[in-house]
Amino acid sequence: MSHSAGLPGVEPESGVTAQDMLYLDRHIGALETMAPVWMPGASCHYHPITYGSLLDAVVRRVSGKSIAKHLADDISGPLNLDFWIGLPLEEDKRVAPHFQPTPGLSGEQIAALLTAAGIDITTRLAKVVLLSLQHTGELISDPNGRPLRAAEMPAGNGVTNAAALAKMYAAMIGEVDGVRLLKPETVDQARTVRTAGMVPPGDLGKLQIGLPTQYGLGYQLSREGAEMMGPGSFGHDGAGGRIAFAHPESGVAAAFVANTMASGFIGPDPRWAWIDELRKAVAA
Repeated sequence: MSHSAGLPGVEPESGVTAQDMLYLDRHIGALETMAPVWMPGASCHYHPITYGSLLDAVVRRVSGKSIAKHLADDISGPLNLDFWIGLPLEEDKRVAPHFQPTPGLSGEQIAALLTAAGIDITTRLAKVVLLSLQHTGELISDPNGRPLRAAEMPAGNGVTNAAALAKMYAAMIGEVDGVRLLKPETVDQARTVRTAGMVPPGDLGKLQIGLPTQYGLGYQLSREGAEMMGPGSFGHDGAGGRIAFAHPESGVAAAFVANTMASGFIGPDPRWAWIDELRKAVAA
């Protein structure tokens, strides 16, 4: 749950395509038989799609239901949220169209960027990571496509709005409409850093922008450039500047979404300046 499993993508030789990554049964076999590209728990590097695939497979086998079904039954339903993983067709007309300010990068362009950063793209590690970036780029290059919205891809295709995200995070740290999602001790477990001291595998550290992301159990924790409400905060950001988080000590839960999609490698979104103002207001 801390992006340290060593399975950030599939082997190029697996033949798995970007479209296959939308459907668990089309690619989970490739992950099941794949040797990790680093010793699990020894390093940390973002698993952009496979994070959701690996957890979804575990959840299905333990409970008999997908993560998407758990979201609907245990979170969105009780809290009355506009939040789906696998958007129903009847809700499709409500979705704000998404756009990319700049064209997505091709596989060749991504490879060139990695090479320019000093990464040897001939290693097995680099090939797996490069393919995962290509798959991610290809999928978000058509964010308005029905296949992407309809699929159950827990790491990357939730459809929601800021109000629903903020309400969900609020229900993690307190009771909302009679619903509390997590016990206080579970929150503390989830926001305990799990990746301290871990370094990116191989030469992937050359891609690092600012301080490394620190992960708890599924959540990003406060760091330079993405402080959220400061120490104790837990949440996650996403492509196009989306971010949501909670801070138990102040009782704050907040979210921001946009209908842009990011291209290339970028740092903290300048629009997050509102978080700095929120932090100041709460501290006043």
